Amino acid sequence: MAEIAFYHLQKSSLDAVLPRLLLRTLDQGKRALVVAGSDERVENLTAMLWTFDPASWLPHGNAKDGRPEDQPVWLTADVTNNVADNANSANFLFLTDGAEADPAPFERCFDLFDGNDDAALAAARERWKKLREGGHTLTYWQQNERGAWEKKAS
Repeated sequence: MAEIAFYHLQKSSLDAVLPRLLLRTLDQGKRALVVAGSDERVENLTAMLWTFDPASWLPHGNAKDGRPEDQPVWLTADVTNNVADNANSANFLFLTDGAEADPAPFERCFDLFDGNDDAALAAARERWKKLREGGHTLTYWQQNERGAWEKKAS
C-alpha cells in the first residue's frame, strides 16, 4: 500500500508548495502524477510550473503536450472510477483541489489541501477517515507559524 501524506496548506499556496515537492520527487529519481480537479486547473498548474522559478526547470507535461512516457511529471484531471490515468508510470501521486484517486498503485501519495478553506478542510477529513478505514498508512503535516512543516499525526 502507498504511504499517504496529507499536507494542510495554511501559510503557503499550492503554487508555492507543489513545485518544491515535485523537485524533491525528481531528485529522488521518481516520477510524479499530479491530479487536479479540472482540465482548466491542469492548464493553470502547467503554466505555473513553467514560471515558478526563473532559475530552475521542472520537466512536465499534460494531455495537450502528449507523449506522457517522456514526462517525469504528468498533470491530469482524468480519474475514472477512482483510478487515475497513470500515463507516465509515476511512482508518486499528488492529489490537488480535493481530487480523489486510488493511491494503491503508487509508492507515495500526497494529498494537498487548502486549510484556510472550510469546505476543503472538511473534505480532507472525510478522505482521511475513508483511507484510515481502508487500512492505509497515513501521516498528517501542517504548516507552523513560520511556514515549516510539522508532522501532527500518523
